[in-house]
Amino acid sequence: MRQKTQTDGKRPPLCHAASGVLEAADAGRGALVSPSTTTAHNFSRPAGSKSVGAVFEQRAQEFLQRQRLRFVARNVSCRGGEIDLVMRDRDDALVFVEVRARAHGHHGGAAASIDWRKRQRIVRAARHYLAGRQCCSRDQPACRFDVIAFEAGRLVWLRDAFRADEV
Repeated sequence: MRQKTQTDGKRPPLCHAASGVLEAADAGRGALVSPSTTTAHNFSRPAGSKSVGAVFEQRAQEFLQRQRLRFVARNVSCRGGEIDLVMRDRDDALVFVEVRARAHGHHGGAAASIDWRKRQRIVRAARHYLAGRQCCSRDQPACRFDVIAFEAGRLVWLRDAFRADEV
């Protein structure tokens, strides 16, 4: 089973490219809605949610890089799930990041929207990603699942938000 790569020009391709390449790909899409102008509506609406989601993923990536995590991949997907960001921590652990944004705290907010089923899909995609990287060594890197939640525009970083053995 191979990882899908998005090459339709709407989202940056799945690769281990430097952030400058991703910024150039983002610039080619035209003007995006700024996160500060999205407070009048719910971020998860169907129309335009991919472009709004890409903006929040980019903000989360920039934040994590300021926290000294290194970018590895973006939008890793398999048949059963997707990982928004894959980063590498200073201790060389792989960090699988789910990015969620909600304009309002209705129904528990962004962090609460990651239910058991969503966690299961993230873990499935992470296992798929790790299986695809297994070339020479049998040692799996240490892994962690983080959540970046934008609650009414405010970034909240939940380190080690859940564990693979809990789902």
